[in-house]
Amino acid sequence: MSRLPIRARLTAAFALAMVLVLVGAGLFVYLRLRTDLDEAVNGSLRTSADAVAALMRRSTPAPAQAAAGGIEEAEEGFIQVLDAGGRVLDSSRGIRGAALSASELRRALGGGILVEHRVAGIVGTARVLARPVSGRSGSPTVVVIGQSLEDRDEALSGVIASFAIGGPMAVVIASIVGYLLATAGLRPVEAMRRRAEEVSLSGDEEQLPLPAVHDEIRRLGETLNDMLGRLRRSFERERRFVADASHELRTPVAVVKTELEGALRTGDYGPQVRDALVAAVEECDHLAQLAEDLLVIARASGGQLPVRCEWLEAGSLLDGARQRFADRAAQHGVRVVVDAPDGLAVHADPLRLRQALGNLLDNALRHGAGEIVLAARHAGAAVEIDVSDHGRGFAADVAEQAFERFTRGDAARARGGAGLGLAIVRAIVEAHGGRAAIVSGPGATVRIWLPDPVEGPVDHTRPRRPAPDGVEQAQAGLI
Repeated sequence: MSRLPIRARLTAAFALAMVLVLVGAGLFVYLRLRTDLDEAVNGSLRTSADAVAALMRRSTPAPAQAAAGGIEEAEEGFIQVLDAGGRVLDSSRGIRGAALSASELRRALGGGILVEHRVAGIVGTARVLARPVSGRSGSPTVVVIGQSLEDRDEALSGVIASFAIGGPMAVVIASIVGYLLATAGLRPVEAMRRRAEEVSLSGDEEQLPLPAVHDEIRRLGETLNDMLGRLRRSFERERRFVADASHELRTPVAVVKTELEGALRTGDYGPQVRDALVAAVEECDHLAQLAEDLLVIARASGGQLPVRCEWLEAGSLLDGARQRFADRAAQHGVRVVVDAPDGLAVHADPLRLRQALGNLLDNALRHGAGEIVLAARHAGAAVEIDVSDHGRGFAADVAEQAFERFTRGDAARARGGAGLGLAIVRAIVEAHGGRAAIVSGPGATVRIWLPDPVEGPVDHTRPRRPAPDGVEQAQAGLI
């Protein structure tokens, strides 16, 4: 029952309540009608018995016979006069034999009885009232008044049939009405759910719609709107902090790097000092890249990551990335290969795309192994760019969250890194209207998919088209 939708549960509860109400009402009507009919029959029997007894006290048995003939006009009713031995003195037409048994006659002589049983000549069960009467002759006699209960039973059967036929129909109609009422009652909740799907912490301060009636649903909506406001304020504070911190970091890092490079150019140091200065310069580069990455993250979170697209030659772009990392690749004993056809162009922001490729190459040099391949190709209405290596690839638990911020595998923790590389790649690619994904296969391959602007300018409000076949979409995350 708990797995059913709330509308179905409300409808089922409403239908069950309706069944209980109908059963209770039917039982009440049945018992009340039966009591009323029984009282009417008993009253008719007592009235007839009193009339016959009065005639018996004033008349001989012959007048009693006349009285019985007049009273028997009641449908399915009868009158009998019995003596103390059970002999029928007078009787209505159609009655065969005595209406009382010997034991009932003895009880009737003792003070009167009211019984129900079958009487020969009467349809169905009859209710019989018997009273002792002393006539003018002085001998004890018993007046027996009876009436068939067939009419009462038919009336009660009609009530049962009416409830048996009308009850299910009433339950069905009530269930339909209950479902419609549940739907109408939950309509404000559905409106809030649809709006919640569109609400973003980084967008306009949209709020959930509130019903006009000040009820529990409105109070729920007001509480959720207050929560959204708190989340937006917290998110905005975090975004501003990250942006301000990245701005503040870039200047001192640049100054420290300049001083270290100046010290390297003097040559007034020993071999150990040179190694320390080279390592310090490299760490300054990492700090500068981290500051730039944090700034990109802050701008992307605020929906303000600008891109200035222009036509770029894919081969030259990849070759430039290879040259920037040539020294580091040589230090790691790794060869970087470019595979791009001549004339292939991509429409992108050169600064942002170089930053994305730099993060992918840095990730491959840190965590990959073997030859690194930078490949580009035209794929339908898109340009695909792959960065591949021959290392162990992405662990299953890491690949699930590869493009989330600050996601790092065990190897990444051992070798350093903030876990922002792939998050930056995703932010840049999505700002171009494209996607980033991990491709299954030997080694590790990260593919970025950029739309072809031949179809028109990039519209960030349109739903993104699905990535080409063969790409396993990873959830938003990063290595």
